[in-house]
Amino acid sequence: MDSTGHFLLSLVTAATVLQVCSTVTVIGLYGATIEVPCNNGAAKPEDLIFTKWKYEMDDHTSGDLLVKQAHKEEAQIKAMDGYKDRVSIAANSSLMIKGGSLVDQRTFTCMVVYGSNLDEHPVDVLVHKKPLLPQIKDKAKELENGKLTSLGVCMAADANPAAEIVWSKNGKLLVADGKTIIITPSVKVDPSTGLSTTTSGLQYTAVKSDMEAKFTCTAKHSLETQMSAPEIFTIHYPTEKLSLQVLAKAPIREGDNVTLKCKADGNPPPTSFNFSIKGQKVTVKDSDTFTLTAVTRDNTGDYKCSLVDDGKMEASEKIVVSYLDLSLSPTGKVVKMVRETLVVKMEQNASGDAKVSWTKDNRKLDKEPRFEHVSYADAGFYVCEVSVAGIKRNQSFQLVVEGTPVIKKMTKQRSEDGRHKVLTCEAEGVPRPSVQWSVNGTNEESSYINGKATHKITVVPTGNLTITCIATNKLGDDFMAINVSSLIKEERMPGKGAQDDSSDQALLIVFIVVGLLVTAAVVGLAYWLYIKKSRQGTWKTGEKEAGTDEEGNK
Repeated sequence: MDSTGHFLLSLVTAATVLQVCSTVTVIGLYGATIEVPCNNGAAKPEDLIFTKWKYEMDDHTSGDLLVKQAHKEEAQIKAMDGYKDRVSIAANSSLMIKGGSLVDQRTFTCMVVYGSNLDEHPVDVLVHKKPLLPQIKDKAKELENGKLTSLGVCMAADANPAAEIVWSKNGKLLVADGKTIIITPSVKVDPSTGLSTTTSGLQYTAVKSDMEAKFTCTAKHSLETQMSAPEIFTIHYPTEKLSLQVLAKAPIREGDNVTLKCKADGNPPPTSFNFSIKGQKVTVKDSDTFTLTAVTRDNTGDYKCSLVDDGKMEASEKIVVSYLDLSLSPTGKVVKMVRETLVVKMEQNASGDAKVSWTKDNRKLDKEPRFEHVSYADAGFYVCEVSVAGIKRNQSFQLVVEGTPVIKKMTKQRSEDGRHKVLTCEAEGVPRPSVQWSVNGTNEESSYINGKATHKITVVPTGNLTITCIATNKLGDDFMAINVSSLIKEERMPGKGAQDDSSDQALLIVFIVVGLLVTAAVVGLAYWLYIKKSRQGTWKTGEKEAGTDEEGNK
């Protein structure tokens, strides 16, 4: 301060009354600018003369920081130590300290001189810093079931004040009990920065259910609560139970491959097992499976697996192999003569109740086919299918029915134009019979369905003809004749194989019936007239009868 300042200060000091206010506390952030308010930030008095900031030094004596006279723009820095380049005064008289650190945790006093008064406002400054994100270090490689083991050490570094550390498992707080859970906290202060590092060691007794448990530690601090990344630990525990799994698509059928898998609940799991295969022990190393290839019905039975070092700990499972045998007689192509007997025999042997079905030419049959006397209609492709538990078997035979031709019917009828005769010959036989006529015809039509051959020809008869149809195959032949008259008259020839046209027979019957009806009507009318005239006592000519009848009516 210059000579004028000293003079003013001496005058003020002599005439003023000193007033010391109660101490307030502010918290600043480590590394940031700390604002220390003067008189809790109250407005400056109107008759302010000057403001002075001072602080308590390490030896507990008072040291000056700066003086700001009311009528001057700039403050005069008085500090000669580390505060020289770090302090300044704000417009509201607050002390500004750059780069806050723990050395700033002390008492700063704002002295305000105005009128005939001098007030002092002491402020205690605390500097806080949140810790770095907590981390779990020195982690255990694995935990052993039922054994107290050091799980790890949680560290929350560089904080002020020191952080508090707590441990959790799956979000639930772990509480030390001195036996199964032991927590050891400690705090270390860095001499150069004054910051504190909190560590917490956890000793934990694991159980099997901790296999997927997530362990975390949390650092609690006045500025912020932070949680570490979760850690999962491998839990070692001995095998207590075995299970045997059958790896195969159900149902198991003959020819399938079946894999047996022995599963232990220990961790780490055993690497070698004993398998009991139909009573024979097989040791498998570095694997937990054994495969049965192309199983048969003889593989049905109980299977076991056990630990190599503890044969009493074992597991078992039953394997059932489904099977199906089918025998059909006959099979393949079967040729029979019409009216012969065919015996069909089907036998099946299955591991369960089998379902049997028959089809003929892809159409389902209601029952097993039986052939006491085969007919042409029995010919076809027969399939027998048997199924059980996912297995299907089928066998088949092709029935061919053969026979010499037999002509069943011959017919004749007029064509639509009335100028021709259409002759039809129907014959049965297998193989397909060929049809020949004793006359030449036109517009030939033929068909062959289910052993029945139909052949049509068109002829123009110029007189009475006897026409023969002959059906022939490799087994024999047959013939039939029909009498065909001219278009005016047709007669049926007698003798073997001759037959009338059905339309001619119908026409003849119609003529006879009509004739009988006409005759009956005439006789009835005459009898009625006779009775009527007899009652009248007259019998006259037809002409007079008519007149008399008319007069009588008049």
